[in-house]
Amino acid sequence: MKEFWNNRTTFARILMIAGLITGLYFGITALKNSGLIPNKEDNSLSENKVSDLKANGAKELDVCVVTWPGYGAGPLFNEGYKASEKSRYLTEYNLIVNFHVVDDFDASRKGFISGDYDLIWQTAGALTTEMEGMQSNGIEPVVVFQSDWSRGGDAIVARKGISNMSQLTSKSSFGGKNKVAVAPMTPSHTFLLKALEAEGKTLNDIDVIEVASAIDAADLFKAGEVDASVVWSPDDITCVESQNGASIIISTKTATNIIADVFYAKRDWLDNNEDIVTKFMEGWFIGASEINGDINGAKDKTAHILAEGLNIPLSDAKSSMENVRFCTYGDNLNFFGLNDSYKGVTGEELYSSMAKAYNKIGYAPTSIPKWRDITNISLLENIKLSGSNHLAEGGVTFTEATHEDEVAEAVTTKPVSISFGSGSSTLDNNAKYIIDKEFVDIAKSFASARIRVEGNTDNTGNYNSNKTLSEKRAQSVVNYLIEEYGFDSNRFVVVGNGPDNAVNDGVKGSNVEYRSTDFQLLKN
Repeated sequence: MKEFWNNRTTFARILMIAGLITGLYFGITALKNSGLIPNKEDNSLSENKVSDLKANGAKELDVCVVTWPGYGAGPLFNEGYKASEKSRYLTEYNLIVNFHVVDDFDASRKGFISGDYDLIWQTAGALTTEMEGMQSNGIEPVVVFQSDWSRGGDAIVARKGISNMSQLTSKSSFGGKNKVAVAPMTPSHTFLLKALEAEGKTLNDIDVIEVASAIDAADLFKAGEVDASVVWSPDDITCVESQNGASIIISTKTATNIIADVFYAKRDWLDNNEDIVTKFMEGWFIGASEINGDINGAKDKTAHILAEGLNIPLSDAKSSMENVRFCTYGDNLNFFGLNDSYKGVTGEELYSSMAKAYNKIGYAPTSIPKWRDITNISLLENIKLSGSNHLAEGGVTFTEATHEDEVAEAVTTKPVSISFGSGSSTLDNNAKYIIDKEFVDIAKSFASARIRVEGNTDNTGNYNSNKTLSEKRAQSVVNYLIEEYGFDSNRFVVVGNGPDNAVNDGVKGSNVEYRSTDFQLLKN
């Protein structure tokens, strides 16, 4: 009986151990799938294998990136951040690609200058701030492709009592300017400058608190030390959760065409490696098309690669991917001006406008190279990807405006003085020039925002006649924008205020009236 009991005990122990092993296996698997534990499977190439491959004609490419989901298309095609035998870059192009995640901006630039990386990231707008520094190191940067548009990944979060840019740029309840934390010469800086421009304001209208990174900006907001911060996803959500009544007042979900990530190389290196970069770009574009179309589960696969490569939770990787447009081959043709019918924002427009903006605040020199001198479009022209999945994204489609849109809160309001003849609603060429100069760039940059155009008159004459005239003037502005730039007619809301919100900038005795037209971007 004792022997039998011992046997039963042994058998029970075996079952218990087997159960623990099984539970442990499935538990770890579940945690890996959730992203809480990174998948440690390592298929990376050994140094000996890399040497053998290079001896047989393979080429190696080192690419510097940061913790940003917009750079997911390349690692997807590479089957991870490290070069491996599974990489499609290796199997299809005989190319060994290594992605290096370097979040320290200065360290990444030092590595690029010293030759550690062949390609490095930047945004088209902020690129203007480092051209002089690169040139002083004997480097001519050359932009080769666009990787993504930020579509929600950049945001301005603000405390209770601030729900739009007008309130942010007004005096605080304590009588001073509102404190806004931002990292200079980063995508956050570019976004803040553009948001202020849409309000008709500048950095002088806020108290700028400069920090080293968007993460630091988020920390200051969470600590209650600033009124607002310019942050990156997912810090926008954690910032809002940190304070009662806090909110995101504007993000790149609305400002869809401001933050464009690009990659550049050194000119002397590129001249000798155009074939390598062309292959790399083609693979990247294929990866982008697969993510956008979720071909063969590409979205989920990319999220797992991002979670492991960037050491972030899988849930963050998945949510962050929703804040990005992964740029295809067609998107790049648009961005680099190779599609004559494209009327959206190009890289040249971003680069040129931000060069002026950064120069005004002392972060860019007066003279920088022209866009055409720092880009190489021949690589794009050598790529021949076809099929609907490689086309550029379509434009935003708006539903017909409603009465609610007439009274909805505006996230930005920019007054623009447009001249009309007395009692007239006809735009002359000078008025059209002012619209072009003061608002068209904003309308294109904030492509997902509905636009309300409000016309105003003085209080001279019949009230009802002035209301009608102000509406006709606003409508004439809208008609011009639709006819000249092809904007969706449903995007606009036309309001005639008459004398109710009069701003008289006119000259007494003149037969020309100068009245303020308000261009407002609405929350979507």
